[in-house]
Amino acid sequence: MLMSLPMYAISPPDVEIFAVTLLGKLKRLGMTPLPVSLSWPTDLLAHWQDKDLLLSQTCGFPLVESLPQVQLVGAFSYRAPGCEGFRYRSFLLAREEHSGLHLTSFRHRRLAFNSTDSQSGYNSLRALVAPLAVNGKFFSEALATGSHLESLLYVQHHKADIAAIDCVTLELLRRVAPERISGLAVVGQTAAVPGLPLITSAQTSPEHLAMLRHALHEVSREAVSKPLLIESFTEVPRPAYEVIRQMKKIAEEFGVRELMPESVS
Repeated sequence: MLMSLPMYAISPPDVEIFAVTLLGKLKRLGMTPLPVSLSWPTDLLAHWQDKDLLLSQTCGFPLVESLPQVQLVGAFSYRAPGCEGFRYRSFLLAREEHSGLHLTSFRHRRLAFNSTDSQSGYNSLRALVAPLAVNGKFFSEALATGSHLESLLYVQHHKADIAAIDCVTLELLRRVAPERISGLAVVGQTAAVPGLPLITSAQTSPEHLAMLRHALHEVSREAVSKPLLIESFTEVPRPAYEVIRQMKKIAEEFGVRELMPESVS
């Protein structure tokens, strides 16, 4: 069996401690077999599709676009500015010299984003700029960086001018690595959507799914959750995530299918 929590691993030791506590609760509930330890996969999409997946955390965009077969366990609520219950949003980060500018001021400037399958770094921003686009174009460049942390570095080092960063990631960085956001300012925000989904394999039994949810409810209220900013666990229904697909559709209706370089002037 496999378990991973890759999405907010700003402090991996805190994630490991959380996972050990969660596995202990599942063991006491009588779940077998259990993962020996937390996995740190490099190919996330393949990992999320593994038939032996007991638990992982994905992004809402892959959930609705690429993972129809997995079961949705639920989602955490986080203690972070920008969160509304189990919903979250992205903040738009630019250098402090651009503090106070409106999004329209970033037309023909350079975007840094983590990946095209990211709700927080790409899809949410695509929906936000779509009504402002001209002939489907807004940014002069859209640079794929591979992670939110790299996107922040691109903006800090003048390789890009703006990036959309998950509000939970941003708050974790404020607390444990403030240098990663030094010299940057919030210049906007995206709409709130359901937070990062916790998923399990289609092969996970209803009994084990119920155990997972029970254990997640419990561990979310314990001290090991606080460093990860976890406040509670909610059994979010899958249709709640359709708003993410709708964001993509609305952007396409404005003629904005991509934010990639080949789609901008």
